[in-house]
Amino acid sequence: MTGSDNDDVKKQFREALEKKKQKNQPTGDHKDGQSKVHGVHSSADHKRDFRRKSI
Repeated sequence: MTGSDNDDVKKQFREALEKKKQKNQPTGDHKDGQSKVHGVHSSADHKRDFRRKSI
């Protein structure tokens, strides 16, 4: 690889990294602070039974 080819590859990687960083930025969803899920920590009206499967 020559120096210019190496610079081109580095430039492409930097551009890809910038796109990735922009994609992972938090968006404006749920600006009101309200979640779509309510009451996730409420107690169940029955107790779950976990049984080991017999062989």
